[in-house]
Amino acid sequence: MIETERLRLRDWTEADIEPFIRHTNTPAVMRWLGGVRPAEDHRKIIRDRMMRWQSELGFTFWAVERKADSGLLGFCGHKIADAAGTAMEGEHENGWRLREDCWGRGYAREAAAASLDFAFERLGAKRVVAVTYQQNEPSWGLMLRLGMRRRDDLRYDDPRFPDLNPTILYVIKREEWRR
Repeated sequence: MIETERLRLRDWTEADIEPFIRHTNTPAVMRWLGGVRPAEDHRKIIRDRMMRWQSELGFTFWAVERKADSGLLGFCGHKIADAAGTAMEGEHENGWRLREDCWGRGYAREAAAASLDFAFERLGAKRVVAVTYQQNEPSWGLMLRLGMRRRDDLRYDDPRFPDLNPTILYVIKREEWRR
């Protein structure tokens, strides 16, 4: 578990799944992720990917919990990018998704910074990428605030999201993060 001033980034439990779906499978939250999806898709992703990563690798896109009230805010964390055939495949990837009523309060930045610390300090990552779309200004705005740089030479088209492409990457190297 990772703790910040206001948050806990922790392993998923079965009890997290339904609240996560309820709070994040909304038109606003899913706008840049292909739209609202069947709840079973989210259950499968959490169980088959996120919980498996935490078990096998020791890290994942962790559940984000607010310390003040133990409220589940969404996820943030780290994975090894698995976008086959792209420039980011195999890279350390930072990602987040928080429920809408938590936007604009600094939670995403706090959690993402803790995830970057984890990637560089505990995993020894040389660089970390984050993925977004040009239209998702809040997401790439956070990437810039974290010190990440846009790398247009690494962009690619994701066949899952043809209406949003190109997929753009932001990158930060370990030595840049330490500054």
